[in-house]
Amino acid sequence: MECKNQTGLYYFIIVGFPYPPNLRNLLFLLFLLIYLLTFIGNLLILLAVAFDTQLHKPMYWFLCHLSFLDMTVSSVIVPKVVAGFVEGGGVISFSGCVTQLFFFHFLGCTECFLYTVMAYDRFLAICKPLHYTTIMNHKACVCLAFGTWFGGSLHSMIQTTLTFHLPYGQGNQVHYIFCDIPAVLKLACADTTLNEMVTFVDIGFLAMTCFFLILMSYMYIISAILKINSSDGRRRAFSTCAAHITVVVTYYVPLVFIYLRPGSQDPLDGLVAVFYTTVTPLLNPIIYTLRNKEMKCAIRKLWNRNVS
Repeated sequence: MECKNQTGLYYFIIVGFPYPPNLRNLLFLLFLLIYLLTFIGNLLILLAVAFDTQLHKPMYWFLCHLSFLDMTVSSVIVPKVVAGFVEGGGVISFSGCVTQLFFFHFLGCTECFLYTVMAYDRFLAICKPLHYTTIMNHKACVCLAFGTWFGGSLHSMIQTTLTFHLPYGQGNQVHYIFCDIPAVLKLACADTTLNEMVTFVDIGFLAMTCFFLILMSYMYIISAILKINSSDGRRRAFSTCAAHITVVVTYYVPLVFIYLRPGSQDPLDGLVAVFYTTVTPLLNPIIYTLRNKEMKCAIRKLWNRNVS
């Protein structure tokens, strides 16, 4: 496939998802509000954990990383979506598109690994309580957390390099809400079969391996919870794990829908992408704060500290 103009492609136009023109102002306000709430909610979790020494535990250490990831992945995607409602379609430079794709996959893959680490942490806390503090010590927490960041960066560098080593120039309209691999590859002036296969295998292998490990962890966790004699103990254990399971489901279902199914339906993909790039980062702080007494108490302390 030959490009008509391989040297003149300096920017992309993010088409976004279809919506009635009369809803533009409403959608602008809605996405702006969601972004602000996401940023404030996750920032609140970070501050609450930082200032409350009772929350200086492995579970909340990993939760802080999750909150930071949600803040940043939302910041990578949503402001450009909001600007698109004002401009009637977002314009992004070629280098900006490369940067957006890299950071989206970097943060997304890191979050995928982090959910697995959080499941492992819950497995140790519930199934191996006597050995928990020995295994999940400070050094182990730091290594596990930053290992997820290293793994995410490595994955993203590979995907970004494979995507943008291709020649581009076959149009510049990205029919998606941001620069992602499937949408960008459609504009390449070369055979993308190898890229599509690597993307499917790489993302599919990572996602399904992490999901399998999480599933195995929770099978052991549920078995251990059912053996707890105290009904109050079972309720608290289920409550803690339910928050993590809910977040994992809201993350993996859209991921499977976008990357691990044959074919593509652009409008539907765009709407699903809105959910996991915009709504899921907002749900995480809500789920973890509303279902966690320690977190609610820490936020109240933080509020009283600033008001008084």
